[in-house]
Amino acid sequence: MGRAVGAVKFRITDIELLERDVRLRMPFRFGVVTLTGAPQAFARVRIRCADGREAGGAAAELLAPKWFDKNPALTNEDNYDQLRASLAAARADYLAAGEQTAWGHFLQQRRTGLVAGYGPALIDRAALDALCRALGVSFYEAVRRNAIGAEPFEGIDLPAVNAALAPETRIAARHTVGLVDPIVAADLRERVGDGLPETLEEVVARYGHRYFKLKVAGDVGADVERLSAIAAVLDRIPDPYHVSLDGNEQYDDLGGALELWRRMNADRRLARLVASILFIEQPVKRDRALAQPVAGIEKPVIIDESDDALEAFPRARALGYRGVSSKTCKGLYKSLVNRARCAAWNAAEGAERYFMSGEDLTIQPGLALQQDLALVALLGITHVERNGHHYVNGMADLAAVEQGAFLAAHGDLYERSHGAVRVKIRDGRLAIGSLGCAGYASAASPDWTSMRAMPLAREGSVRWQGGRD
Repeated sequence: MGRAVGAVKFRITDIELLERDVRLRMPFRFGVVTLTGAPQAFARVRIRCADGREAGGAAAELLAPKWFDKNPALTNEDNYDQLRASLAAARADYLAAGEQTAWGHFLQQRRTGLVAGYGPALIDRAALDALCRALGVSFYEAVRRNAIGAEPFEGIDLPAVNAALAPETRIAARHTVGLVDPIVAADLRERVGDGLPETLEEVVARYGHRYFKLKVAGDVGADVERLSAIAAVLDRIPDPYHVSLDGNEQYDDLGGALELWRRMNADRRLARLVASILFIEQPVKRDRALAQPVAGIEKPVIIDESDDALEAFPRARALGYRGVSSKTCKGLYKSLVNRARCAAWNAAEGAERYFMSGEDLTIQPGLALQQDLALVALLGITHVERNGHHYVNGMADLAAVEQGAFLAAHGDLYERSHGAVRVKIRDGRLAIGSLGCAGYASAASPDWTSMRAMPLAREGSVRWQGGRD
């Protein structure tokens, strides 16, 4: 395999935007929406390097409603159109951007706002996939050997920090317990009946998880009772288990989150679960989360939805937040910057105070899953929220040729069971050594014939407010 040495400039010559539908096997409720299906966006990009080499690359991401913009007045279709419009705007800008390094494209096209940043985040990944293929290197090599052209940032020697990153080959899967997920068999009204786990009990028995993400709904009494039911299952695990608590912006201010924390600590049923909490994620609504200090909760609190610009994490740190999530839908270069910030801040304070978490947005197997896993592996994150394999029946709805291609190329990450290719989890962990292949973490391609051209946003549909950082 060839190796890149130093920064490589390239021009984006073509961008094709496609999508296809994803159908959930069981509903997933997060925040104000209960999701049963959504389109998945795909970007196919072609680049021409300064030395004349050309290549194509691709990336994928769900068009998830009610996360990027949680305005209850907007329908799911409105949210899809917002994200489609973000992609269309980014396509026009990247095609007009001229010759830049990957880092240069990111800096030139970065946006303020989660919706506005969605399009650049997807195109950045597809362009990096193309760059890796043009150079014959892996994603890991492209970052570590600085083919991306990273430059010092905020006084941090970003290329040096990236060069020292060492990707993991296995990572623990942190299982999400959604707000309507059944905990035990008695909670089921009727079964999906596809042979896959449906309750938390069944998930633990099948996959052997030891990391869990628990969502709360903002009703303190109801949350405590639901967490107690979850604890009754998790406390049966003989080994130590670990939990993150996802506030999902359910509180108007920190007072509500503090009340939940007080009630949890006072309830003996939750003693082991509380002791097992690693961090609390985004409990306060994004419009207020960075308006007051975080204090009174003994566990680290991190931002997720409030991470809407490159400057968000330093602002959060000043208020007492200790971490930030990595999500490919928020931008891979932002994650690399935030990883470098954590290292610099920890070195300055002489303690491991600041950290990154890996979170999911119902990521689907194939390009989306693999690129996100490769990113968190390179960042050194040892466990990552994964939920797409639970709420969707693997690759069951995809063509046999696509399923077979991904299984053949990434047999450590996938298996064939219950009639389809799906993510393989053993003892709660994912094996990801095969993601070190040429390209951005994939040696297989989707079935492009199964997709439709991304439609234009509907006449008169809602847009977003946001612009350049």
